[in-house]
Amino acid sequence: MPNALSATDAIRKIREGKLTSVDLVKACLKRIEDTDGQLHAWAYLNPEHALAQAADLDQIRLNGRPLGPLHGVPVGLKDIIDTKEMPTERGSVIFKGRRPEADAAVVDRLREAGAVIMGKTATTECAFMKAAETRNPHNPEYSPGGSSSGSAAAVAAYHVPLAIGSQTNGSVIRPASFCGTYGYKPTRGVISRRGVLRTSESLDQIGVFARTLKDAAELCDVLGFYDPSDPKSYARPRPQMAEACLTKAPVKPNFVYLDMPYHDRLSQDVHSGMAELMTALGGQIERFDASKNMVDLIEVHKIIQDYEISRNLDATLSSNWEQVSEQLQAVILSGRDVSDAQYEDALGVMQSASAFFDEFFHDYDAILAPSAAGEALKYAEGTGDPIFCTIWSLAGLPSLNIPLMVSSNGLPIGVQLIGAAEEDDRLFRTANWILKKLVSA
Repeated sequence: MPNALSATDAIRKIREGKLTSVDLVKACLKRIEDTDGQLHAWAYLNPEHALAQAADLDQIRLNGRPLGPLHGVPVGLKDIIDTKEMPTERGSVIFKGRRPEADAAVVDRLREAGAVIMGKTATTECAFMKAAETRNPHNPEYSPGGSSSGSAAAVAAYHVPLAIGSQTNGSVIRPASFCGTYGYKPTRGVISRRGVLRTSESLDQIGVFARTLKDAAELCDVLGFYDPSDPKSYARPRPQMAEACLTKAPVKPNFVYLDMPYHDRLSQDVHSGMAELMTALGGQIERFDASKNMVDLIEVHKIIQDYEISRNLDATLSSNWEQVSEQLQAVILSGRDVSDAQYEDALGVMQSASAFFDEFFHDYDAILAPSAAGEALKYAEGTGDPIFCTIWSLAGLPSLNIPLMVSSNGLPIGVQLIGAAEEDDRLFRTANWILKKLVSA
């Protein structure tokens, strides 16, 4: 079925005239019709609008006009990303019926690349912790993770080949791990956040979901550009990630595994899987205990996130307090108690952490780490612990979930690869090296 194609394969077939965008979108819509009653991955879907976009794109190809890098391929958008032709309700009844006046920057980029904006995927309340209705495609009794729950589930369930999410702590990497997809959060500032719900201006980052490494790279290449309206966007060239996937590593990469105090939360499946992976990497990996200063960064992240969420959302949420979940109420109240001085100190530590990792990666190509504590939790138990992503999110480092392991219950478990800032291409090249190494082992 066309919906099972990778984005790369679908684009090639569309360009060659062996597949139309309309047929691809129809196959995706059929898959959604058959499975989303159980999975609830979508917050908004208008099949007629999706098919109309596809028909327009097919006509463009027939007319011999230029085709974009994602021509005819459907993409799902986390429902905190503004779309003028669709509601953006942010996973909260407070924003029900909200209709933005303009598209987010990433939507503009997708349209320019020829993508079909398929619809809006479900998210946790205001991209925080209260679970959406979305279930894990591998077993609906389990959670898909959060907050980008619908995006991860939609890709894993073959609803769409590509989807966009966001990460403030662990909201791309963890759902990708739970759902068995590639998930990528690029270097802070690669992708503009204009038109995306602001929870933490220091920590919010856009990320992507795909079923292949190359697809994730292609999507990030499309989305990356300098946007002066986003204070974290930087005015320098972006890494070319798709090209890096096809580039051979000039030397064998060097990896490091940091033993963290919170690794006592890891399941036996993860312990065993990481041990096997490190054995396969042999002399290419070093292992040592993380310093106390590094572990202290977790509290720094919490100070910044609580302070900024409270300042950004307090006014709106306080006016609708009875409609706000206990989890979100708690972080708003916690943020109110963070002083300006504490916040400024935490921002200074965040900058120091980024500088530290700039030096750190002179010796290593990537950090190898768990993506999450283990397999997906049961749905009633919540969306999972983000702590295995916290330090890397704080430092703004590129992070990739690779779906490499399977739990004793048959659920996917990911491995996280973290690279140097603004060297996302090097990280993709290193990930490709690992995949080839494991295939040949």
